[in-house]
This record gives sequence, C-alpha cells and structure tokens, in this order.
Amino acid sequence: MSKKSGTLYFLGTGTSQGVPVIGCSCEVCTSSDPKDRRSRSSVHIIYNGVHLQIDTGPDFRQQMLNVGLTHVDAVLFTHEHQDHIAGLDDTRPIIFRTGNEMLIYGQQRVINRIKKVYDYAFEPQPYPGAPRIQATPVEDGQEFSVNGVNIQSLPVIHGRLPILGYRVGGLAYLTDTNHIPEPTYELLEGLDVLVIDALHHRDHFSHYTLEQAVEQAKKIGAKRTFFIHMSHYMGQHETISSELPENMYLSYDGLEICFD
Repeated sequence: MSKKSGTLYFLGTGTSQGVPVIGCSCEVCTSSDPKDRRSRSSVHIIYNGVHLQIDTGPDFRQQMLNVGLTHVDAVLFTHEHQDHIAGLDDTRPIIFRTGNEMLIYGQQRVINRIKKVYDYAFEPQPYPGAPRIQATPVEDGQEFSVNGVNIQSLPVIHGRLPILGYRVGGLAYLTDTNHIPEPTYELLEGLDVLVIDALHHRDHFSHYTLEQAVEQAKKIGAKRTFFIHMSHYMGQHETISSELPENMYLSYDGLEICFD
C-alpha cells in the first residue's frame, strides 16, 4: 500500500438491475468496454489493516472473487433495499474460516429487515452450517469504531427514506441519495475522496442525476470525486468521463484507489 492510510475497491458501480440490463440492446449494454459493465453497487475499504465492506448486493460473491479479496471484518449497510443486502449470506466462507461472527452495522430499521431475511443466522440454536451474524444498530450522525477504526455515519435521504452514508478517514461514501441534510455537510468537510450517487441525466425521485451530483461535489469540495450507482442511461464510460470537471470521475467495477 502507498503512504496513504486507506485503499478503496469499487466492487460494483451499477443500479439495482445492473448493466448490461437483461434484454437491452442500447449502446451501453452492448458495449465491449469492460468499464461499461456495472454490477450492483458496493465498495470494500481497507483502512489501517481493517477490512470494511459497504453493502453486500446480489453480486457480492463474484465481486470479491473478481478483485481477489478474501476477508471482511465488518459490513456497513446504507439501507435495506435488496440490491444492497442480498449477498450477505456469501460472507459465510469468511465466518467459517475465521471462526468469528460477522459484524454488521446499520440503522435499526435495516437490521430488523436483515434479521427477517436471514432469520436462520440469528437463531439461538442454528442449524449446522448457518452463518453467525452480530448486528449493531447505528444512529444518524453517530461515530463508532470497528477494530480501532473510527467510522462516522452520514445521514442522507433516498427519496423519502432516511438512510446512511459512511465516512472513514478522508473518504465519504454516499450512495442512493437525492438529498443531503444541512448538518451532514459539516461531517463532509476536509475530504480527500467523495463517492456519490449519480444515476443518469434525467430527474429521478430518489437519486441524484449526474449534473446534480457534480453540483453537490463542488459544494462539498473533496479533492477527488467518484460517481457511483450508474444506470445504462448514463452513457458510455469513455464518452461521459471526457465531459466531467477536473478531479471528478466515473467509477467502474474493479477500480482501486488510495486515500488519506
């Protein structure tokens, strides 16, 4: 690793349908550029040796294999939508190998949903081979610690749903949002890297457009900004990337960056 403290892996950068979309023949879905193939959004952070996974979507297993990652210390959930929680069971090999429960963090509402979907992982007397998960609720704006790494929860709005982003060191991750409450901006000061939702170019009830995300990035003022959760309507990676302001980038599956 470089002199910087953290490494961020973009495991997936697409929407709930993924890109290519089944049955779609648009120029993005049929593109031969691997940067136009966007699995469901999630990222993996290694900070001071601690492995933090943000969201485990339905592509989580293959994403970990693609990048060559083998360990997760804790999963931070932004919200309970299926494209963000559907791969949690695929942490089982890590649980079995380490002998430790998988630590997960999220709002109480999100944990309640996960306990319903994965009830077998929370049974007092689980069947042989069931994963063991330890859930800890996180409040809006709460700072907490995982294995000595401080994490700041970042309240944002996804349509009408209050969800969380997370800050680790100089990195902030804000997916699935179309509104940042004023107090959250104070928690976003002095960023090295901002990762923020940018669905496409048309107004949406629960996501920023690329143009809106650019404006938010300018307001927040991170040294570098990467856009995530992009649909096939965003356009081709190479074309859109050439039109972005300085130090702003489209992310892509498999991208690895360092941050302070």
